[in-house]
Amino acid sequence: MALSIIHRATGVALYFGTLLLVWWLIAAASGPAAYAYVQAFAGSFIGRLILFGYTWALVHHAMSGIRYLVWDLGYGFKPAEREWLTRAALVAGIVITVLLWIIAYAIGGGR
Repeated sequence: MALSIIHRATGVALYFGTLLLVWWLIAAASGPAAYAYVQAFAGSFIGRLILFGYTWALVHHAMSGIRYLVWDLGYGFKPAEREWLTRAALVAGIVITVLLWIIAYAIGGGR
């Protein structure tokens, strides 16, 4: 039940996080000064924290969506299976998010 609520909350968070993506795209189209401002925000501690949260919301929402797809296919309804799918979605969301950020830091040189 709690993961279902989190799935809905991450869906709402994705709407607001997408505004950041729109801001970044508009800044990129507006010129170097606007883009530098957005990049400075994204590179700050608060900016990175927000981006990390957005990444987790996106990945978690996708993992929960896969869980719902499995249920739509008619599988995973036994109590043990439901519990496993729920935990797998939660753990996969966290692990994939952390791995994405590690890879991004490795490719970007920690910038």
